Amino acid sequence: MAKRVSPDAISSLLANPSPDSSSEVREIVVQVLDLKPTGSKYMFTASDGKMKLKALLQSSLSSEVLSGNIQNLGLIRILDYTVNDIPTKSEKFLIVIKCEVVSAALEAEVKADVKIEESGNILKPKQEMDIKSEVKNDALGIILKPKQEVVAKSAAQIMHEQNGNMAPAARLAMTRRVHPLVSLNPYQGNWTIKVRVTSKGNMRTYKNARGEGCVFNVELTDEDGTQIQATMFNEAARKFYDKFQLGKVYYISKGTLKVANKQFMTVHNDYEMTLNENSEVEEASNEAAFIPETKFNFVPIDQLCPYVNSKELVDVIGVVQNVSPTMSIRRKINNETIPKRDITIADETKKTVVVSLWNELATNVGQELLDISDKSPIVAIKSLKVGDFQGVTLSALSKSIVVVNPETPESKKLRSWYDAEGKEASLASVGAGMTPTTNSGGRSMYSDRVLLSHITGNLSLGEDKPVFFSIRAYISLIKPDQSMWYRACKTCNKKVTEVIGSGYCCEVCQKYDNECSLRYIMVAKVSDASGEAWVSAFNEQAEKIIGCSADELDKLKSQQEGKTNPFELKLKTATWVPHLFRVSVTTNEYNSEKRQRITVRAVAPIDFAAESRFLLEDILKMKASQ
Repeated sequence: MAKRVSPDAISSLLANPSPDSSSEVREIVVQVLDLKPTGSKYMFTASDGKMKLKALLQSSLSSEVLSGNIQNLGLIRILDYTVNDIPTKSEKFLIVIKCEVVSAALEAEVKADVKIEESGNILKPKQEMDIKSEVKNDALGIILKPKQEVVAKSAAQIMHEQNGNMAPAARLAMTRRVHPLVSLNPYQGNWTIKVRVTSKGNMRTYKNARGEGCVFNVELTDEDGTQIQATMFNEAARKFYDKFQLGKVYYISKGTLKVANKQFMTVHNDYEMTLNENSEVEEASNEAAFIPETKFNFVPIDQLCPYVNSKELVDVIGVVQNVSPTMSIRRKINNETIPKRDITIADETKKTVVVSLWNELATNVGQELLDISDKSPIVAIKSLKVGDFQGVTLSALSKSIVVVNPETPESKKLRSWYDAEGKEASLASVGAGMTPTTNSGGRSMYSDRVLLSHITGNLSLGEDKPVFFSIRAYISLIKPDQSMWYRACKTCNKKVTEVIGSGYCCEVCQKYDNECSLRYIMVAKVSDASGEAWVSAFNEQAEKIIGCSADELDKLKSQQEGKTNPFELKLKTATWVPHLFRVSVTTNEYNSEKRQRITVRAVAPIDFAAESRFLLEDILKMKASQ
């Protein structure tokens, strides 16, 4: 059979912009023109030789482009699609949901007077193809038939013919089509989706200039595994909060879509959904098995460093090592007290990390873990925020999901490891004890080596998530008049409040103590051959820079021996000493001005033998590139 574009393919698409099922889609082969990326998707122009239509391949088909299957000037057969209006431009837009490759790239664009032979995809002018009688080529097994006259048909005629050729079952199918999530966009009109609720957030209240209100959101997943976040405010939130149940399947329609604000998104989708009080939500009974359960994308504990202070959330799985009692934390914003519980988990990387659970997760799931903590349960947690307190810590959000002893391959593998060797293994915190050969930001002190000018000269570094570098620099200045430490609880290292006559109060541990400890939180200027920059250093890193603890430095500050000041002398001794630093770089705004924050994640003295080898390797690379 000859490979060619389908006659009137574009007219067929326009005549039936949203087929009720794939059985309605006739043979539609178009040529791909002007193929180019747009975000995670690819745009192109669909052509049948006579008409053209702007089109978009859904992100699920991007792999076909990257692998070279779908090529510019190639042919594809459209299996499922939708045609949408663009109101602002009065244009039509084709969204290809499913397709298959018919041919690789041709030599040229197909025109109305061009035909394509099966053997080698050779394009020939019209006059060469006008054959008055049937000719059979036995060698190639190709039958060339006389060219038929093409009769121009209206869109209504094409639609009528398509409906006439459909099977009765297809004509009597659903009156409204269930759209896959991947096909939705803000310009689309009516749609219906069938999804499972894979995450449900708590009802939250807010207060702004327009008044007070309530809001909650859910994460929805369809049968293809595509996810989207749906948000409801005020009346819609009150209407649907009890209706949406975690794990159940629903038909949803009459919602709106907009471009997603990635800062508040926990799913990978270019759009987010809003449901109002007029939206329709109907539970789909006896159909739950067709929609996937919650999906996890686990990050090993020793690979959490690159996600520190990032907007991207992570999923982890680990064996519970410790469960703390419930603590009450007072919010500074509204003085509200909320429950908190810390659990420590470990995995096969022999690293541990502290996970903070809040509200109902702390009181319900946290209590369940405390009751069975002696059995070392396994927990899988979805959607955690990675912070940098005391190195690396995880914090649950209102939409986080905690599954105790999940029945997954990862859980079984982790249990086998822990029972065989994990119980007796030496475990270390992922954020502690960093040296030039251990991970900080996922790399060692000798990887990602840059000059300070590379960091300070590029203010866009760290806009989306922290970036990590290694630098070799000198401490050039430590201001003696700065607040170099804070008073900390000896149990949890959190900040304490001094109570006159009663010692110190820790709101986290909810106890009073006569003594507290001092922990560094300081800034210093570092310099190298290319420039200088201010960096922040916390307790463990600052102790290595100063050479003593904050308590010891505080004692020196109170001493005055004649004209000498031991405190300032100690700071002066720490300057102009070379170090290797592993730093993270983030960008924030202050008074509408972008500012960089460079934080020391690890510090170590220079190993001159290792440094010499590093420099020799650099010299060899430079010679090889000449």
